[in-house]
Amino acid sequence: MDTKALDQALQEIVAKRGELEKLDYNNPKYDDLEDQLHDLEDDFQDEYGDYLEEAFQNVHDEFCPDNDVLTAIAYLGAGIPVDIDKLPGKDTRLVLYAGPTRIVLALGKDKQQVVWSAEKA
Repeated sequence: MDTKALDQALQEIVAKRGELEKLDYNNPKYDDLEDQLHDLEDDFQDEYGDYLEEAFQNVHDEFCPDNDVLTAIAYLGAGIPVDIDKLPGKDTRLVLYAGPTRIVLALGKDKQQVVWSAEKA
């Protein structure tokens, strides 16, 4: 796996999302940017989806086996809430980050633990 290309593609999606968030829905550029974002996400899923799904499956198996694995794109941004048996009732999320590409277990607002990294996979 070319982890640099993976990370670059992920960073492009993050950047495009940032551009889109700055625009109002009524902005004439909004629809074009949204289409570009969806194209980037589709290409990313086609190229890296299986690889990242396996990584997320392994993380889920270890930390939150009762939760379903979603597409990698779903974990970008705020992440996905998960139920961790060892931490019942806690606000826990799995988040996909770029620079380097990694999966982070966020425990509340203050603690984060890298549970997988493309560079170490």
